[in-house]
Amino acid sequence: MPTDFKELKIWKFAFDIALHCYDVINSLPLAESNNIADQMRRACISLPLNIAEGSASKSTRMYHTHLRYAYASAQELIVLLMLCYKLNYIDKEKYLALYEEVDHFNRGAYKFIMNLEETELKKKMNF
Repeated sequence: MPTDFKELKIWKFAFDIALHCYDVINSLPLAESNNIADQMRRACISLPLNIAEGSASKSTRMYHTHLRYAYASAQELIVLLMLCYKLNYIDKEKYLALYEEVDHFNRGAYKFIMNLEETELKKKMNF
């Protein structure tokens, strides 16, 4: 199942999200360095890392598992962005832009996971 993760659109989206989140992380108040900032750092980095790790897996099952981890981290990231917005750490424009990026990633990740599962099912049906 090894794939060059850098060629995957989903990985490229994830990598860009991580970079954009670091702009937010670096602008958070010092009081949040051990809370929202740390959690956001872990969540945003989890996206491209899990896709890369999963793409190196020899089993489709492990690939799916890592893709689901990335998807779940994106959901976590949405909540963290909501908190940053509601706590006035980021403005509405920044919030909406990042929210849209993460939502776009989630939709793409979901489709990617479903396509992999469908492909795997077809392989099993054809023996």
